[in-house]
Amino acid sequence: MRVIGKAAIAVALSAAAIAAPCVAQSQGNSPNGDYPNHPVVLIVPYAAGGVADVGMRILGEKLSSRLHAQFVIENRPGAAGIVAAQAGAAAAPDGYTLLMTGNNNAIAVALFQALPYNILTDFASVSTAAFFDVLLVTRAGSPLQSVQDVIRTARADPGKLTIGTINPGSTQNLAAELFASTAGVEATIVPFRTSPDMAGAVMRGDVDIAFEFYASISGLLADKKVVALASTDRQRTAYLPDVPTVMESGVKDYDVTSWNGLSAPARTPARIIATLNRAMKDVIPGPEIQSKASQMGMAMRWSTPEQMTARMKADIAKWGAVIDKAGIPKRD
Repeated sequence: MRVIGKAAIAVALSAAAIAAPCVAQSQGNSPNGDYPNHPVVLIVPYAAGGVADVGMRILGEKLSSRLHAQFVIENRPGAAGIVAAQAGAAAAPDGYTLLMTGNNNAIAVALFQALPYNILTDFASVSTAAFFDVLLVTRAGSPLQSVQDVIRTARADPGKLTIGTINPGSTQNLAAELFASTAGVEATIVPFRTSPDMAGAVMRGDVDIAFEFYASISGLLADKKVVALASTDRQRTAYLPDVPTVMESGVKDYDVTSWNGLSAPARTPARIIATLNRAMKDVIPGPEIQSKASQMGMAMRWSTPEQMTARMKADIAKWGAVIDKAGIPKRD
């Protein structure tokens, strides 16, 4: 999981310090009938302190206030999210155990030979929560000043251009694979074990460009040690509005956005899903949650359960095709 950059560290430390949301309410006083009338566990498939974890803590705190019951974060990192997903799938379908799901689960479908759960049938979608675009960056002083510079350089000497990412199968790595394919260039993609390793390689010039989330490199951007050439969403980011998108820069139909949301175990009653969805619709647009999210490179957006499920299905197909074309070996 990526480490939060210096520019967002104050927000991260503040939210990550909340071991559980601090709204203390008496039992059984929910304004939503009999649910929820005791604490709700929200399983996060990453260690505490990462940007996705902090985002869930911010959301959990607001849901605690809205629903008058504590939302307690339970971190279960490991095995590309499989450990957390197994725990979520095995939980009672009563709304008191929820799972952060998203892009990582869609990727895992294609990345693993088999999974001990089915992300589409063992879970019920509640709503999307946070979206993260990826940045295409290079070192300060690089001769590559734009996406078109990158493409021209790659085409002039196929295979010579190097692209840094973290481990194969990560969103950043797949963003690089999709860029090479969509832009029609040959490049050498160099995966690193951690984001700091990759960032160091960019600054030294060991790799020409890299794909990384804002939270991991915000400090380097602020210190002008790396430069963002483009962002990967269809629209420009709120936190770097002067940076064009890859699509704006001439790579048609290129769109990469990581995301997460809340899911419940399958067979959770529809009325509970509706209560959670309605609460997320109420709290996500709030100025405080939007401001904190923006500082960390997140865009918080609500959806219907049906929209979230459709997003998951579309990303399973999208990333499966990218993984197959890139020849990334499936894991056991």
